Order: sequence, then structure tokens, then C-alpha cells
Amino acid sequence: QVQLVESGGGLVQAGGSLRLSCAASGSILSIGVMGWYRQDSGKQRELVAVIPRGIDPNYADSVKGRFTISRDNAKNTVYLQMNSLKPEDTAVYYCHANVQTRLSATWNSYWGQGTQVTVSS
Repeated sequence: QVQLVESGGGLVQAGGSLRLSCAASGSILSIGVMGWYRQDSGKQRELVAVIPRGIDPNYADSVKGRFTISRDNAKNTVYLQMNSLKPEDTAVYYCHANVQTRLSATWNSYWGQGTQVTVSS
């Protein structure tokens, strides 16, 4: 089994910053792409940023220049530094990872439980 545990969400004023972390643990052989998605109430989950292993990250147009995704492969952790936050960034943020498990060596998709980010105007 593989678990993704997020941390770092909270309430911040517009223009402020937050840093999200997501640590993967369990029966992990390798981790491929890692990423962050978000979902506001009544809306579909949308991609925020993804970072493949050894390849440049990709960002949603709405966060380019404000958010930075990074990963620490030694710690199986992905981060999302969010600067210049706007009220429209308010959502539940979910971590995602494609993981090759030790048990079967197959690749599977895993999600974290989500962390709330609220930006007040």
C-alpha cells in the first residue's frame, strides 16, 4: 500500500504565500510523475502543476509565475510554493503520484486526502 499525506494548507490573505508538502510512503519501488490538483466546491478537479521525474514541470496558466512545484526524490516528497495568492485560488488541493509498488512492480495512481487552502480578500 502507498499513502500520500499532504500538509501546509490554511487561511491566508490575498497576496500572501503558503507552501504545501506531500510525502509518499509505503511499498514504493519508484515514483514517476507527481503533481498538485485543486477542486473548489461545485467545480471539477483541475490540474495546478505536475513535475515528471527529471523533466521540467508544467503549470496551469492561472498559476504560472506565482506557483512553483518541486520534488525531493530522496524523501519521496513533492512541494508547491504558492505566492501572490488570490481569492480564486481557494480550493481543496490534492497531491497525486504515479507509483511503482514493490509488491507487484506495477504502476498505480494515488491521491492524497486533500488540504484546504482559503485566500481571503
